[in-house]
Amino acid sequence: MFSSVFVNDDLATSMQPLPAGPSSRIKPSSLLSSLHSSLPRDGAKAGCSKYLATRAYNKTLLIEELLQRYFCEELAERRKVHEEEMKELSNLNQEVPIFVCTMAFPTIPCPLHVFEPRYRLMIRRSMETGTKQFGMCIADELKGFADHGCMLEVRDVKFFPDGRSVVDTIGIARFKVLSHGQRDGYHTAKIEYLEDKKVEGEELTELLKLHDSVYDQALGWFTSLKDDMKNQIISHFGQLPVKDSDPQGNPNGPAWCWWLLAVLPLENKAQLTILTMNALKDRLIAIRRVLIFVTRKRPR
Repeated sequence: MFSSVFVNDDLATSMQPLPAGPSSRIKPSSLLSSLHSSLPRDGAKAGCSKYLATRAYNKTLLIEELLQRYFCEELAERRKVHEEEMKELSNLNQEVPIFVCTMAFPTIPCPLHVFEPRYRLMIRRSMETGTKQFGMCIADELKGFADHGCMLEVRDVKFFPDGRSVVDTIGIARFKVLSHGQRDGYHTAKIEYLEDKKVEGEELTELLKLHDSVYDQALGWFTSLKDDMKNQIISHFGQLPVKDSDPQGNPNGPAWCWWLLAVLPLENKAQLTILTMNALKDRLIAIRRVLIFVTRKRPR
């Protein structure tokens, strides 16, 4: 019925031809056993390592034909389950995957070394669904993770043969956790996104003055740092972003505020408090207080 060789991940495996005829229906269990026993163990391991590193694979036409011929009902059911699962995983409000690790901020890069199996699965799913997004929260002793966090978008992933990966992400939006959950070992959450409240009139005039004043204060603090410290910050976070002409133009507020919050010597809980603020005025006042504190504390 079939030829004797198929190729997958550069592995050649020989199989005996299957008998043809109306009375020669093959039992699925026997077919799977034959396929399993014919795979070379060392080669299969090497093929898996290559796939884990490159995430590239060749379709095995023989296996596909066998599945369609002998497992058509099971294949259709599995496709249906897979489509429903992908649709569910793509909903970035109802069940957002949560990476519990560190503080993350909008517009700020957040490189990750992923080695835990649960997070490897989470990253793979975020790539397969096409969302390329997940939430980042710091840990909470009682709830598992904090009630606020930042959505991250994957810009690039480098996979290694042992399954680990280095993931280049950047913050895109803040969120509030409405409910905590779990899926296949990793945390999930139902969330709502946070946006700054806009102001007008005299409030806007005062906000613009405060914005310019705190930015100048931040620029003065950064330029006063020693060269080695500045170089370390720049190599990881880049230069201090330019001052926004319209501080209310982005729902998350000015990018320079998040850059400053990421580089200032603050504990995670203090950073989280500022992250949750949905009034730019409150955030600017908090940052100004921190700048005053670190400036006074610096040894002369």
